[in-house]
Amino acid sequence: MHSQPRPPINVPPPRTWDARLARRLVTPLVDTWVTPNHLTTLRLLIGIAGALCLAHGGFAWAKAGALLIVLSNFVDHTDGELAPVGGNSSRIGHFYDLACDALVTVMLFVGMGIGAGATQIESLKLAPRVLGAVAGVAVALIFFLRMRIEDRVGKARTQQASVGGFETEDVLYLLPIVTLTNVVAPFVVVASIGAPLFAAWVVIDYWRVARRTARLAAETADACETSQQGASE
Repeated sequence: MHSQPRPPINVPPPRTWDARLARRLVTPLVDTWVTPNHLTTLRLLIGIAGALCLAHGGFAWAKAGALLIVLSNFVDHTDGELAPVGGNSSRIGHFYDLACDALVTVMLFVGMGIGAGATQIESLKLAPRVLGAVAGVAVALIFFLRMRIEDRVGKARTQQASVGGFETEDVLYLLPIVTLTNVVAPFVVVASIGAPLFAAWVVIDYWRVARRTARLAAETADACETSQQGASE
């Protein structure tokens, strides 16, 4: 008989509730043919299906799309839990996960904008699909800059804030309420304002990180040069 696999002792427990549930579900998959990239691809397909449903418009389609996005958001945690538990983390897999996250999130906002219709928002005089595209582009920029920051200072620097077992991205679990109460268009408007503002903050953060790492690199190079000169003397 095969004993049920258990997470390695040195793997820290997840910070959020959905990640904890995800770890429980994927632990039996350790040492099977299922890899984190399989789960990432599953998350991508579910997310694309959800975005297409939201773009179709109509109450039923929007509700189905919202539920698929919620499921996709949860499945997104499974690959991140299977990788360390199974000891098969990889840099390529990590960036594949980030790329899928960006694509699904961008398609989500664009799909919501298209599904909201071509009606004009009186206060802004812009169609919801345009606002959805604005939010989507801002989100893509955020993901790109977070990836660049991670390259410079490590993954810990780009972790989302966690309060009470919930992260910032967990707001997507409320998406069914948005579709149920028929406030998709206002949600897209808020996203088209909030996402660019957050992107601007990430741009500033990236600029600070870039300056700091460049300064540290210069100081290290100077120290090495001074040390070499002292050794030659």
